[in-house]
Amino acid sequence: MPDGRFAPSPTGTLHVGNLRTALLAWLFARTARARHVVRMEDLDQGRVQTGSAERQLRDLRAIGVDWDGEVLFQSNRHTAYEQALERLLDEGRLYECFCTRAEIRAAVSAPHQPLPEGAYPGTCLRLTEAERRRKRAGGRPPALRVRGEASPISFTDRLRGPHTGVVDDFVVRRNDGAPAYNLAVVVDDAWQQIGEVVRGDDLLESTPRQLFLARLLSLPVPTYAHVPLVLGPDGSRLAKRHGAVTLDELDAESAVRWMASSLGMDGASTAAEMLERFDPAALPHTPTRWAGLPR
Repeated sequence: MPDGRFAPSPTGTLHVGNLRTALLAWLFARTARARHVVRMEDLDQGRVQTGSAERQLRDLRAIGVDWDGEVLFQSNRHTAYEQALERLLDEGRLYECFCTRAEIRAAVSAPHQPLPEGAYPGTCLRLTEAERRRKRAGGRPPALRVRGEASPISFTDRLRGPHTGVVDDFVVRRNDGAPAYNLAVVVDDAWQQIGEVVRGDDLLESTPRQLFLARLLSLPVPTYAHVPLVLGPDGSRLAKRHGAVTLDELDAESAVRWMASSLGMDGASTAAEMLERFDPAALPHTPTRWAGLPR
């Protein structure tokens, strides 16, 4: 069963782009008569805003998106993440990384390191045990990275088609002790029995890492549908700087009508009406630019 989910981070108010993705995740699941759940990815406590989760749930209801069961908060799931980390450590899959972001940027940009954008160059993998002891004594807490070993991972996205990515050594526990996104999302998708992940296509490139990790942990692998984003008028990712973009500033019914039109369902004004007409094969494959609601 292709059970689905929407998993926002409660770090602010959802804008129309986030809400359209939530609506699409709901439409994919409900069209298949599957469960749809909501998960709050609140592990980065430094960025979580008080009341944000409640506002996000309010706005989901306002556009007609419902969910099954209780909302899951990742901050209540630390034991599950620690168990996954312990398994990877026991199997020798992880190593400590003491690098700062500046050091990684410098290493990747060096002439002798022609690496893909964002890839980790493996600096700490080559440290001796004596070097690791010295770095620990220096007071910099290490992150934990999984050995990706430049593994090519291929999958077929429902909207984007075949895709292959090479997995670098990526972080699974941050240096502040918090589980990293890629670990938590894999563990939680398996625990919640998510059959299909519907999310923005800005996360397409993270999928090979998650598939790689799921296989290491012997977890079931969902299918994926990465949907086009809503961009600002300037072509950048939609944000508050683009003006009135949240339901605090927009009429919910008008916003839903705009979402329907942007997805090829002109005339629909509610989520229920969109559900009657929804056809994943007819969805646009290119981003939509936000220019405000029609007057």
